[in-house]
Order: sequence, then C-alpha cells, then structure tokens
Amino acid sequence: MVRVSTGGPGEGSPDQKGGAAGTAAPGELQSQEDDASLQAFGYKPELKRTLGTFHTFAAGISYISILTGTFQLFYFGVAFAGPGYWWSWPMVFLGQLMVALCFCELAARYPVAGSVYNWSKKLGGPHLGWLGGWMMATATMVSLAAVALAYQITLPQISTVFQVVGDGTGPTDAAANAVLLGTVLIVFTTLVNAFGVKLMAQINSAGVMIELIAAVVLIGLLAAHITRGPGVIVQTGQYGAGQSLGYLGAFLTASLASAYVMYGFDTASSLGEESLHPSRNAPRAILRALCASFLIGGLILLFALLAVPDLHAPGLAADGLQYVVLTTLGTTVGQIVLWCVVVAITVCALAVHAAGIRLAFAMARDNCLPASPWIARVSPRFGTPVVPAVFIGAVAVVILVINIDQPQIFSVITSIAIIMIYLAYLMVTVPMLVRRLRGRWQPAEGHFSLGRFGLPVNVLAVVWGAAMSLNLAWPRPEVYNATGPHHWYLRWGAFLFVGIVAGGGFAYYWLVQRGRTGVLEAHRSP
Repeated sequence: MVRVSTGGPGEGSPDQKGGAAGTAAPGELQSQEDDASLQAFGYKPELKRTLGTFHTFAAGISYISILTGTFQLFYFGVAFAGPGYWWSWPMVFLGQLMVALCFCELAARYPVAGSVYNWSKKLGGPHLGWLGGWMMATATMVSLAAVALAYQITLPQISTVFQVVGDGTGPTDAAANAVLLGTVLIVFTTLVNAFGVKLMAQINSAGVMIELIAAVVLIGLLAAHITRGPGVIVQTGQYGAGQSLGYLGAFLTASLASAYVMYGFDTASSLGEESLHPSRNAPRAILRALCASFLIGGLILLFALLAVPDLHAPGLAADGLQYVVLTTLGTTVGQIVLWCVVVAITVCALAVHAAGIRLAFAMARDNCLPASPWIARVSPRFGTPVVPAVFIGAVAVVILVINIDQPQIFSVITSIAIIMIYLAYLMVTVPMLVRRLRGRWQPAEGHFSLGRFGLPVNVLAVVWGAAMSLNLAWPRPEVYNATGPHHWYLRWGAFLFVGIVAGGGFAYYWLVQRGRTGVLEAHRSP
C-alpha cells in the first residue's frame, strides 16, 4: 500500500511508486484487485504475477495441443470409423464448449491455482473438492507420461538415429525406446518448470507460435493436394459391420480419438495467481484456446482425409497423420512438419506438467497432501513450487517404465486418466448446476457471465460430461484389450481402476485427511 504522508517537508509530493500521496498507483491497484479473489479462499499472494494475455492463451492451447493430439490419435479414429470419424470433432467441441463456458464464469470469479480443485471445493464443499483434486492429480501424472510417449510416434519417423534401443523390429524395442525418449522430455519439463513460471511461459509461448504457424501452413499444403471431395466424410463404407449398434457403435469408439484431445483448457485459469488481470483474461483464454483448437484441428483432419492418396492404405490406420504428411507432401516437407510436431509435443508436456504443479500446490496449501508444507513451499529464488515439479516428473517416469513389458496395461491406464479428467470436470459442473437451481450462483460482477443462458448451458455440460465419461469407460475390447492375452480385468479396467482410485482416495480423506484439512499458517491471508 502507498503510505499517506503525515506532514513535514514534501507533504503532498508524488509517492516514489508513481501515485500521489494517499493514492495507490494504477499498477498497485490492479495488483490488489488481482489478489482480491484469493481472499475468498483465505490465501495470501505468493506466486509472481508475470503472465500476460498471450501467455495464458498459450498455456491452454498447448495443453490441448492440436498437433500432438491429432498426430497421436488420427490413426485410431480412421481405423474404426473411416473418414466419417471427422464428425466426432465438432461433436466433442460442442460438448466441451458447454463445459468451458461454465469454467469461464468460474475463472472470472475465482482465478486461483489448481482451478478444478478449488472450484469443486468452493461449489460442493471440501469433501468433493478433495476428491476432484485427487482424481485430477492422478490423471495429470498419467497424462504427462502419455504425452511423453508421443515422441516415439514421431522422432523415429524423422530419423532412425532416434531409435536408440535396438532397430525397432524387436518385440520391446519401440516400448523401451519410448520410455527413454519420454524420460528425456520429462526431465526437460521438470527443470524448466522448477526454474520459474516466466521461463516456462516464454518457452511455451514460443512453442505455441511455432505450432500455430506450422498448423496453418500444414492446412494450406494439404488443401493444395486434395484428391477427392468432402462427400467422403459422410460415407460409412463397411465400418461398423458386425457391431450391435452398426456404424453408430464404430463412430462412438472412434470419437474417443477426439475426446482424448479436447480437454485441458482450464489450464489458462489454473495459472490465475501468476497472471495479470486474470478475472478478465482467463475466461477469454479458455474460449480462445478451445475455439482455435477446434478450427485448426478440424481443418487439418478434414484436408488430411481429402488429400491422402489412398483411404484404404494400411499405413493410414497404422501411422495416421504421419503417413498422410510423408506420402502427400514428400519426405523433406514432411520431416519439417514432423519437427514442428515434436515442438508441439514438447510444449504440451510442459503445459501438462505446469498444470499438475499448480494443482499439487493448491491442494498442499490446504494441507490436503502428505508432506504438504514441503509441497506448498514456494522457492524464494525461482518463485515457483519446486518440490511438486520434481515429484510429478519422477512419478511420470515411473509410470512410463510400465510401458516396457506391459503396453496394454499402460494404454488402459492412459484411457482411464482421460476419464478421470472428465469426471473431475463433472465435480465442478454438477455442484455448479445445483447452486444455479437453488438460486445461489452469482457470476463475478462486471466480468464474464452467461446470463439467462447459464442454466441450459450448465445442464448440457453435465449431460455431456456424464455421457462422454460413460462412452470413454465402456468395456470395449478394441480399447482396453486390443491384443492377447485377453483378461476380463483389462476390459473392465476403467470401472475397476476409477473405482479403486475414487474409493481409495475418498476412504483416505475420511479416515486420515479430513481432520487435517485447512489452510496452512504459512499460506494464510492475514
């Protein structure tokens, strides 16, 4: 605060910080306004506010990471539903848009670290908040490992130099090499995130710029090589034959490829305590990240289907977009694009790691984790929580190691991680809907508000989240036990694993954690 002069020489002179005596400088007033939302949770400001509008937008869009997701999962969608898989992209976008709009209201009112955890806690109470945070934290560590595995899909196609373990023909060569490459990436994200949010944001923003430019150029190049008309995306062919629901069953399976990509937009608000003007910028960043991802990703998928020389080529269902790029654009241009995909994977892992750190910090600040005082400690040198950065990176590497001898189990766990994120989102939208129905929800005055559309949007967000969670968890052998040996516990892995994580977590909360929860003294607002 600017101190008021009490008389003597210089009375009424301008304050050294730029404001008149007794008047806060504009920057200081804005800082006070930015920190005001923390008072509702009883927290004092600790993290440095250095992130601008583009930084928060970049955090959201790099978590979604269009190039990472589309290049990693295009093969899956095409293999099950053919070109018609494209329609799952706008379907998932519309559903996630309903969720994002609810999040925008929350981001405007509560722009705090660990957004999903703090929102569910504020809306549904500490029990629901802890469970939502626990589910999200578990899912984030698995997601970081899953993103790191994407290096193996791309780098060896650029050069055989990156196939360090074996020559790629051995039964475990690819899995072991994926662990090696993924570990290198996770070590990098750990170091960058530990050294401060400003360094992370600068690298992330630069990477997002490269990703966006590469995506736009890729759209133009694919459009210039179109070999068929858009009518192909309404042809079902023989896909779905033999399934009880026919093509609809095949389409719902293929839609997982889109559902696995379009989430994580809440990262823009999870960095709220390190952002400037978060109540205004976070909602914009959420919507811009989601809408830009939908538009760019949809065009890439569409033009890839229209440009690939042969829609029935085995390489299309095996290598996906990598195959399309290399066969359509040639080796040289294709490799340049693949290098841009590598950049996208890198910043995606960086954003996932950063979001996990803020979530762990937010939970530890409430004494909700073992060794909370250590996890919540902000490094005076780097201005960021270092312990959760190291811990999350270490756990992600351990999860990676599972992939060497048990790739099916890893794929099951990865799929379940996405389900847990969708369920964590439901733990925000459901109590928010209850509050609306009881007339107890009030958006932040002067900031983002859905107005009279709030109730129908919230209802659609809940219906969508529940329906897609069920679709993701459905015990399909193609997803949860694609190759032998076949085990019932793999096929029903989603229900079993989510039940164990949720049940075990809730039991831990009631038996151990419940009496300890509360803002730690070192982080409490005076």
